[in-house]
Amino acid sequence: MSAPQPLVDSRMLGGWRIHALQAGGQKLDGGAMFGVVPKPLWERRIPADDRNRIPLGMRCLLIEHDDGLVLIDCGAGNKENARFIDIYGIENQGAAGRTALEDALAQLGHSPEDVAIVIDSHLHFDHGGGNTYRNEGGEIVPTFPNARYIMQRGEFDYASHTNERTAASYFPHNFAPVAAASLIDFVEGEKEVASGIRVLPTPGHVPFHQGVLLESKGEKAFYLADLVPTAAHLPLPWIMGYDVEPLVTLETKRRVLARALEEDWLLIFEHDATHAWGRVANDGKSYSLAI
Repeated sequence: MSAPQPLVDSRMLGGWRIHALQAGGQKLDGGAMFGVVPKPLWERRIPADDRNRIPLGMRCLLIEHDDGLVLIDCGAGNKENARFIDIYGIENQGAAGRTALEDALAQLGHSPEDVAIVIDSHLHFDHGGGNTYRNEGGEIVPTFPNARYIMQRGEFDYASHTNERTAASYFPHNFAPVAAASLIDFVEGEKEVASGIRVLPTPGHVPFHQGVLLESKGEKAFYLADLVPTAAHLPLPWIMGYDVEPLVTLETKRRVLARALEEDWLLIFEHDATHAWGRVANDGKSYSLAI
């Protein structure tokens, strides 16, 4: 395996400087992460620990945009208890009581107050938990008080009305305080939310999941979120057991990866513990990370 990624990994995309920020790590059951793929196959790519968990990142993306700092996803936040943290192997504690995401922002000379736009791919706890935080007084408040939060209206409604299958991933304290503060700009479907930054529906993991397409000076990148959580998930049938509509995921992956190959997109992997980004290749049989 490659060495773990640093807290901050930066590069240029056209005229923008973009930063892959590790909001911490987590460990999830390998069988759940790879669905119907047999363990002897997936474990060659990401070995499991003695609890059958594989190491994952919680990678956010910060874009230095003309409209201000744009942050895509925000990790798990600081609100869950010790039992929850142990079950999901969450490691996001930074220095001096901060989260790892706050440390990553500080490394770049920024604070949560500097972020102008937050884009939520979806509202599962490991993607949108950092939307809010528990302050020193115990109150749960928006983490980015000066930002507009961009999310699909359908995703907010879906997260707000859970069932036995979805309740373990959606917690109102991760998004209800943002709505109460009137900081949400809802979108429905595809929309350009800032110049060169466009959200695209990528359903399957959840019905209103969205990816984010970036384009600057002819260069393109795509934030995959949970459509392709790690580079190991690039083959079309390698789909998470967590996905509520896996056959929809399959067709979304087919469409998105074909376009990524044709248009030479830089792909950004949210959960890959070692690969922040890369381009896709296809040998005529399967997709993989280009070498």
